[in-house]
Amino acid sequence: MPALMTAAVWHGARDLRCLAYPRPEPGPGMVLIRNRRVGICGSDLHYHEHGYCAAFVPDRPFVLGHELAGEVAALGEGVTGVRPGERVTVNPARSCRECEDCRGGRPNLCRRTIMLGSASTRPPTDGAMAEFVCVRADQCHALPAALDDGLGALIEPLAVALHAIRRAGGVAGRRTLIVGGGTIGLLVALTARAYGAPVVVVTDVVAARRTRARELGADAALDPHAPDLAEQARTLAGDGFDVVLEASGARAALRQAFDLVRPGGTLVQIGTLGTEDVPLPANQLMVREINYVGSMRYGPVFDEAIRLAASGRIHLRPLISAVFPLAECAAAMAAAGDKESGLKVQLTL
Repeated sequence: MPALMTAAVWHGARDLRCLAYPRPEPGPGMVLIRNRRVGICGSDLHYHEHGYCAAFVPDRPFVLGHELAGEVAALGEGVTGVRPGERVTVNPARSCRECEDCRGGRPNLCRRTIMLGSASTRPPTDGAMAEFVCVRADQCHALPAALDDGLGALIEPLAVALHAIRRAGGVAGRRTLIVGGGTIGLLVALTARAYGAPVVVVTDVVAARRTRARELGADAALDPHAPDLAEQARTLAGDGFDVVLEASGARAALRQAFDLVRPGGTLVQIGTLGTEDVPLPANQLMVREINYVGSMRYGPVFDEAIRLAASGRIHLRPLISAVFPLAECAAAMAAAGDKESGLKVQLTL
């Protein structure tokens, strides 16, 4: 009989159960992590609230979660470079390391990626909302003493933001707008400031998120429904923002982003827009030579994200809005889904 552990197991929309679940064992090249802190992401919320995430529909119960900090509990055969007892965070996307994208330095585009806590595979891949999780050794990144478990579990979403800034071609000296003031949007704003953006502006339909963006250092936080939005934008950025990063995943927000980027500017798509085609102002793309690029998860940026957070260049602690024990996973999901007060809700184990 396999050893058991406690886990938050998804059974369907609004059906998340904390129960005994088979404990994984590390095979060759794998590492067993004893999880200490796990963050709730927007994808976890989609599974919990709707029963699916974009095109990914689970075909069996599975464990959610992919933002984690933990301790190395055991090593599989042949593992080097990781030691038992070491505190780590994890890149939850396990690429194949063999395809053209992996060999070309873009493992985030690997079509054989195995993602923790995701139904992108059949069957779904169990995630980190459990006492233990198994990952490949190269997915582990050591955490310095300066980063406690709560901050360590924020490195994964920070890596999303850092990769997006790189996809923009950098922001130093460039007026920057972030569309969407959720966790990722706010992390993009903090990262843009750390990398030299002279003007950082956030838009969001939720007033509480606009207030939070200003508290975290944004130069302005605008209501996208304001009738004078265009005038406010001109005051801040003249003929448009040099860089616009769309982090809301809302169709209307993306359309508005095209109106707010300057001619020759760059628009980066971070937010997930679902599986249906979205009409785009292609004529604006052509006439104004807008650079429209995608940003998928993260490239090899985890160690840099750790350095940024550990050095204090980016302060992550204000983003943690609540911490719940694993046994209260359903309540934690409800808190994470509250757009007024929820930001980054985490589970402690």
